[in-house]
Amino acid sequence: MRYKTLILLVLIVTACAPKADPNLQIQQIVASTLAALPVATSIPVSTPYPLPTPFDLKGLFCEYQFCIGHPVEMAFFDVSAQKNAASPSTYSQGLIATYNGTLFIQMIWQLAPGTTDPQFMFDLILDKNLDTRVGTLEVKLIRNMNVIYTPITSTATSLLPYGAAGAWICGERAFAWKAYSPQAENTKGLFDSAFDRFSCNQ
Repeated sequence: MRYKTLILLVLIVTACAPKADPNLQIQQIVASTLAALPVATSIPVSTPYPLPTPFDLKGLFCEYQFCIGHPVEMAFFDVSAQKNAASPSTYSQGLIATYNGTLFIQMIWQLAPGTTDPQFMFDLILDKNLDTRVGTLEVKLIRNMNVIYTPITSTATSLLPYGAAGAWICGERAFAWKAYSPQAENTKGLFDSAFDRFSCNQ
């Protein structure tokens, strides 16, 4: 009997409870539907891709924070490391060379902060017992670098009696370049093509 009374009481209370506002229920349903809708994907940020290298790397030596051109069929090696493996070339000083049966090229560099005249580098790269300057010394300002050039003759080998030497300042370093060749006519072109591709960290 008590059970029936309890059920009857629950039914009466439920029937007498205030009815929910249908507008409020609709608003709640719409809000939950809108919250469940997928959000549009944002436009992805474009990824920058590397541009092609603006110059050919063939025949270009880049090490010790500088680059210089050389004939494609030849490659520079570290002479300092060949002489003494414990003392290779470094940023502050070095000696590299390349050669084949018809051409020899050598390059040196050293720290020379505050120096503007690279002529002292000729004393370092030219061998006074083998090399002789000929013709006139060319002095130019190229890409804000003081550059000097001179043709030379050499008795280092009878196969390569002609040559050229150049020296310049780049940043805090002084550089010198020398070549021996069988023909005098191509030495200026060798230097120009090497120096055209020269760059250094300043």
